[in-house]
Amino acid sequence: MKLYSAPQALNPRRVVMVMAEKGITDIDVINVDLMKGDNLSAEFRARNPLCKVPVLELDDGTCISESAAIIRYLESLYPQPPLLGSMPAEKAIIDMWDRRLENSFMQPVGFCFQHGTGFFKDRMNVVPAWGEESMLQAQKFLPVLEQQLQQHPFIAGEHFSVADITALCTLEFARVIKLRAGDEYPAIQRWYSAMQQRPSYNA
Repeated sequence: MKLYSAPQALNPRRVVMVMAEKGITDIDVINVDLMKGDNLSAEFRARNPLCKVPVLELDDGTCISESAAIIRYLESLYPQPPLLGSMPAEKAIIDMWDRRLENSFMQPVGFCFQHGTGFFKDRMNVVPAWGEESMLQAQKFLPVLEQQLQQHPFIAGEHFSVADITALCTLEFARVIKLRAGDEYPAIQRWYSAMQQRPSYNA
Protein backbone atom coordinates (compact mmCIF):
# COMPACT_ATOMS: atom_id res chain seq x y z
CA MET A 1 0.00 0.00 0.00
CA LYS A 2 0.97 3.63 -0.51
CA LEU A 3 -0.03 6.70 1.48
CA TYR A 4 0.07 9.96 -0.45
CA SER A 5 0.79 12.54 2.22
CA ALA A 6 2.20 16.01 2.85
CA PRO A 7 4.30 16.55 5.97
CA GLN A 8 3.09 20.11 6.57
CA ALA A 9 -0.62 19.31 6.22
CA LEU A 10 -3.01 18.64 9.08
CA ASN A 11 -5.03 15.68 7.82
CA PRO A 12 -2.14 13.53 6.57
CA ARG A 13 -0.47 13.89 9.95
CA ARG A 14 -3.53 12.34 11.59
CA VAL A 15 -3.08 9.20 9.49
CA VAL A 16 0.70 9.10 9.97
CA MET A 17 0.24 9.32 13.74
CA VAL A 18 -2.28 6.46 13.67
CA MET A 19 0.24 4.38 11.72
CA ALA A 20 2.92 5.18 14.30
CA GLU A 21 0.65 4.31 17.24
CA LYS A 22 -0.14 0.96 15.63
CA GLY A 23 3.42 0.25 14.54
CA ILE A 24 2.48 0.07 10.86
CA THR A 25 5.66 0.09 8.81
CA ASP A 26 4.64 -1.71 5.61
CA ILE A 27 2.93 1.28 3.96
CA ASP A 28 5.10 3.45 1.71
CA VAL A 29 4.62 7.16 2.42
CA ILE A 30 4.88 9.34 -0.68
CA ASN A 31 4.98 13.08 0.02
CA VAL A 32 3.09 15.34 -2.38
CA ASP A 33 4.38 18.88 -2.87
CA LEU A 34 1.32 21.06 -2.25
CA MET A 35 3.25 24.29 -2.83
CA LYS A 36 4.06 23.20 -6.37
CA GLY A 37 0.50 22.01 -6.90
CA ASP A 38 1.40 18.36 -7.43
CA ASN A 39 -1.99 17.47 -5.96
CA LEU A 40 -3.63 19.30 -8.88
CA SER A 41 -2.02 17.11 -11.53
CA ALA A 42 -4.06 14.74 -13.69
CA GLU A 43 -2.18 11.80 -12.17
CA PHE A 44 -3.15 12.76 -8.63
CA ARG A 45 -6.67 13.78 -9.65
CA ALA A 46 -7.18 10.20 -10.86
CA ARG A 47 -6.54 9.05 -7.29
CA ASN A 48 -8.73 11.71 -5.69
CA PRO A 49 -10.89 14.02 -7.83
CA LEU A 50 -11.01 16.49 -4.92
CA CYS A 51 -7.21 16.86 -5.14
CA LYS A 52 -6.74 16.50 -1.38
CA VAL A 53 -4.29 14.54 0.74
CA PRO A 54 -4.10 12.03 2.27
CA VAL A 55 -4.92 9.21 -0.13
CA LEU A 56 -4.31 5.55 0.67
CA GLU A 57 -3.73 3.44 -2.44
CA LEU A 58 -4.32 -0.26 -1.89
CA ASP A 59 -2.37 -3.04 -3.58
CA ASP A 60 -5.12 -3.49 -6.18
CA GLY A 61 -5.11 0.21 -7.07
CA THR A 62 -8.20 1.14 -5.07
CA CYS A 63 -7.80 4.62 -3.58
CA ILE A 64 -9.30 5.73 -0.28
CA SER A 65 -9.32 9.41 0.63
CA GLU A 66 -10.64 11.28 3.69
CA SER A 67 -8.65 10.80 6.89
CA ALA A 68 -11.49 9.28 8.91
CA ALA A 69 -12.14 6.65 6.22
CA ILE A 70 -8.44 5.76 5.97
CA ILE A 71 -8.11 5.51 9.75
CA ARG A 72 -11.17 3.27 9.98
CA TYR A 73 -9.72 1.02 7.27
CA LEU A 74 -6.37 0.81 9.09
CA GLU A 75 -8.14 0.06 12.36
CA SER A 76 -9.84 -2.93 10.73
CA LEU A 77 -6.52 -4.26 9.42
CA TYR A 78 -4.49 -3.44 12.51
CA PRO A 79 -6.92 -3.56 15.46
CA GLN A 80 -4.28 -3.20 18.17
CA PRO A 81 -4.04 -0.91 19.94
CA PRO A 82 -7.67 0.14 19.37
CA LEU A 83 -7.87 3.84 18.59
CA LEU A 84 -11.56 3.88 17.69
CA GLY A 85 -12.72 2.12 20.85
CA SER A 86 -13.52 -1.45 21.87
CA MET A 87 -17.01 -1.42 23.41
CA PRO A 88 -20.10 0.09 21.72
CA ALA A 89 -20.46 3.08 24.06
CA GLU A 90 -16.73 3.80 23.94
CA LYS A 91 -16.77 3.69 20.13
CA ALA A 92 -19.69 6.09 20.01
CA ILE A 93 -18.10 8.55 22.43
CA ILE A 94 -14.80 8.55 20.53
CA ASP A 95 -16.67 9.09 17.27
CA MET A 96 -18.73 11.86 18.86
CA TRP A 97 -15.64 13.76 20.01
CA ASP A 98 -13.82 13.21 16.74
CA ARG A 99 -16.80 14.66 14.84
CA ARG A 100 -16.99 17.57 17.26
CA LEU A 101 -13.31 18.27 16.74
CA GLU A 102 -13.59 18.05 12.97
CA ASN A 103 -16.69 20.23 12.68
CA SER A 104 -16.12 22.79 15.43
CA PHE A 105 -12.34 23.08 15.58
CA MET A 106 -10.46 21.57 12.66
CA GLN A 107 -12.69 22.96 9.91
CA PRO A 108 -12.73 26.52 11.29
CA VAL A 109 -8.95 26.41 11.69
CA GLY A 110 -8.65 25.20 8.10
CA PHE A 111 -11.03 27.86 6.79
CA CYS A 112 -9.16 30.56 8.69
CA PHE A 113 -5.90 29.36 7.14
CA GLN A 114 -7.36 29.25 3.62
CA HIS A 115 -9.21 32.56 3.76
CA GLY A 116 -7.15 34.48 6.29
CA THR A 117 -3.59 33.87 5.11
CA GLY A 118 -4.05 33.97 1.34
CA PHE A 119 -1.94 30.81 1.00
CA PHE A 120 -4.32 29.40 -1.62
CA LYS A 121 -5.31 32.66 -3.29
CA ASP A 122 -3.92 31.38 -6.60
CA ARG A 123 -6.32 28.43 -6.64
CA MET A 124 -9.45 29.45 -4.74
CA ASN A 125 -11.75 32.42 -4.10
CA VAL A 126 -10.45 33.87 -0.83
CA VAL A 127 -13.00 35.57 1.45
CA PRO A 128 -11.09 37.34 4.27
CA ALA A 129 -14.27 37.98 6.29
CA TRP A 130 -14.90 34.24 6.36
CA GLY A 131 -11.37 33.74 7.64
CA GLU A 132 -12.05 36.14 10.51
CA GLU A 133 -15.34 34.44 11.40
CA SER A 134 -13.67 31.04 11.27
CA MET A 135 -11.05 32.20 13.76
CA LEU A 136 -13.81 33.20 16.17
CA GLN A 137 -15.50 29.81 15.76
CA ALA A 138 -12.24 27.97 16.43
CA GLN A 139 -11.59 30.06 19.53
CA LYS A 140 -15.03 29.19 20.91
CA PHE A 141 -14.15 25.50 20.95
CA LEU A 142 -11.16 25.83 23.26
CA PRO A 143 -13.27 26.27 26.44
CA VAL A 144 -15.25 23.16 25.44
CA LEU A 145 -12.02 21.20 25.12
CA GLU A 146 -10.73 22.61 28.40
CA GLN A 147 -13.86 21.56 30.28
CA GLN A 148 -13.66 18.00 28.92
CA LEU A 149 -9.98 17.67 29.81
CA GLN A 150 -10.63 18.95 33.31
CA GLN A 151 -12.76 15.85 33.82
CA HIS A 152 -10.83 13.23 31.83
CA PRO A 153 -7.17 12.49 31.05
CA PHE A 154 -7.92 12.13 27.35
CA ILE A 155 -10.37 13.82 25.06
CA ALA A 156 -12.82 10.94 24.72
CA GLY A 157 -12.44 9.66 28.27
CA GLU A 158 -9.96 7.47 30.07
CA HIS A 159 -7.99 6.16 27.09
CA PHE A 160 -5.95 7.65 24.26
CA SER A 161 -7.87 7.59 20.98
CA VAL A 162 -8.06 9.03 17.50
CA ALA A 163 -9.84 12.04 19.03
CA ASP A 164 -6.59 12.98 20.78
CA ILE A 165 -4.75 12.74 17.47
CA THR A 166 -7.28 14.99 15.73
CA ALA A 167 -7.09 17.53 18.55
CA LEU A 168 -3.30 17.53 18.69
CA CYS A 169 -2.83 17.91 14.94
CA THR A 170 -5.38 20.72 14.81
CA LEU A 171 -3.94 22.54 17.81
CA GLU A 172 -0.45 22.51 16.35
CA PHE A 173 -1.60 23.47 12.86
CA ALA A 174 -3.51 26.38 14.42
CA ARG A 175 -0.16 28.04 15.10
CA VAL A 176 -0.11 29.19 11.48
CA ILE A 177 -3.19 31.32 12.19
CA LYS A 178 -1.72 32.45 15.53
CA LEU A 179 -4.27 30.53 17.60
CA ARG A 180 -2.87 28.93 20.75
CA ALA A 181 -4.21 27.44 23.96
CA GLY A 182 -2.28 29.43 26.52
CA ASP A 183 -2.00 29.33 30.30
CA GLU A 184 -5.69 30.13 30.62
CA TYR A 185 -6.29 26.52 29.57
CA PRO A 186 -4.33 24.47 32.15
CA ALA A 187 -6.07 21.17 31.38
CA ILE A 188 -5.24 21.51 27.69
CA GLN A 189 -1.65 22.35 28.63
CA ARG A 190 -1.42 19.24 30.83
CA TRP A 191 -2.86 17.06 28.07
CA TYR A 192 -0.62 18.65 25.43
CA SER A 193 2.51 17.94 27.47
CA ALA A 194 1.43 14.29 27.73
CA MET A 195 0.85 14.10 23.97
CA GLN A 196 4.37 15.38 23.30
CA GLN A 197 5.76 12.38 25.20
CA ARG A 198 4.13 9.84 22.91
CA PRO A 199 6.45 8.26 20.29
CA SER A 200 3.89 9.05 17.56
CA TYR A 201 4.26 12.78 18.23
CA ASN A 202 7.41 12.94 16.09
CA ALA A 203 6.22 10.50 13.44
